[in-house]
Amino acid sequence: MNHKMNVYIWDMDETLILLKSLINKQFAESFNGSKNWMTGVTIGKAWEEHVLQISDDHFLYEQIENCNMPYLDIFNQCDDGLDLSDYDFKNDGFSTPADDVNKRKLAYRQRFIAQKYNKGLHSILNEDLIKCLDDLYHTTDTYTDGWLSSARSCLEKCATGNAELPPSDCSTLGANGEEGAKFQHVNVLVTSGALIPSLVKCLLFRLGDMIPCQNVYSAWDVGKVQCFTWIRERFNSQNVQFCVIGDGMEECGAAEAMGWPFVKVDPSCSTKYHRFPGLTSEDLDLYLAVVYGNRNDESTK
Repeated sequence: MNHKMNVYIWDMDETLILLKSLINKQFAESFNGSKNWMTGVTIGKAWEEHVLQISDDHFLYEQIENCNMPYLDIFNQCDDGLDLSDYDFKNDGFSTPADDVNKRKLAYRQRFIAQKYNKGLHSILNEDLIKCLDDLYHTTDTYTDGWLSSARSCLEKCATGNAELPPSDCSTLGANGEEGAKFQHVNVLVTSGALIPSLVKCLLFRLGDMIPCQNVYSAWDVGKVQCFTWIRERFNSQNVQFCVIGDGMEECGAAEAMGWPFVKVDPSCSTKYHRFPGLTSEDLDLYLAVVYGNRNDESTK
């Protein structure tokens, strides 16, 4: 029996979370007056403020905002493993990574950010702020009729049976065809936003335990086709199948270019497409079956 893997490639905004549609009133307006749009705007702006503040205060975003990278591992080969316990990021003379010295300094920052991500928000924020964020999460989930918790539940089911992941620097995933191997499922995030705020959003919206930091890609500068190409190279095996889930035309076009199934999500309450609550991992399996056949069933024979 071959080693099997599903790679679910998610968009973030207006797919796993709602933010823009709250701020621009689109979400509330789709309910024809039954949702208070002012509440949605207040919620959305509160999240925006927290994302930017935490990005700057704890994830060095203010220092590296102008050199957005598509993924955290991109300069791993430049990292000499220096102990960063007492490293002074504010006074190391870091500038745009145009030479090896500054690439190494950026690699230090990216390693530091990965360490912070892996430890989680409870290790870096005080109890009052954690309580505030918990309250905001529950308020948002109630206002959106369970969008956040439903999306998280779907993501959790997709993550069941995760394999040990290869690094995101396009290395190859080995598939040795081990007897008795089960289907493996991996969640990857490809966002149009900048990398650091996107990582912070993952933590704020309780997605960090299901999307490792090395599985977060920013298409801000390179586009989603390039990100999808890296992901295909990283999970390089004939036994891997990919599924893209998002709300935008860019990820739809990129999925089509790769020959992968695309699942359209739409926050509108009257949509003919998928939304949360509603979309499930079983729905994603149906899309996979259309393109790849019933390989989930075959793997259990």
